[in-house]
Amino acid sequence: MKGEPSNQPRPGGALQRFLQGFVYAGKGICSFVRSERNARFHCLAIAVVTAAGFYFGISRGEWIAVVLCFGMVLAAEGFNSAIERLVNLVSPGRNPLAGDIKDVAAGAVLVCAIAAAVVGLIIFLPYLLP
Repeated sequence: MKGEPSNQPRPGGALQRFLQGFVYAGKGICSFVRSERNARFHCLAIAVVTAAGFYFGISRGEWIAVVLCFGMVLAAEGFNSAIERLVNLVSPGRNPLAGDIKDVAAGAVLVCAIAAAVVGLIIFLPYLLP
């Protein structure tokens, strides 16, 4: 029946399908960065912190913490954006529950960003203070 998932295997080999997943993910990242102001802000912050890390010569362990924070905040922002888009799709009108869902997702991003900022302070304050 049209529109129903097929039980037939998709054309192409397993490796081709696996690699195609990276193409789709890349398209998602591009869409995310192009369409979300906060994603662009986080990317700018990543560039500034990366430059500071090279300037101050932070340690390998500090780089690990910084890179994990980069990933955590960007992933949280991506999840938030996906949740917001999905909520807008299924509930285009004003709905208090839909608004609450979006607020909770945005709050999760804020928690991650605050944690990343604290990690940044722990790492960079000793380089900035005499």
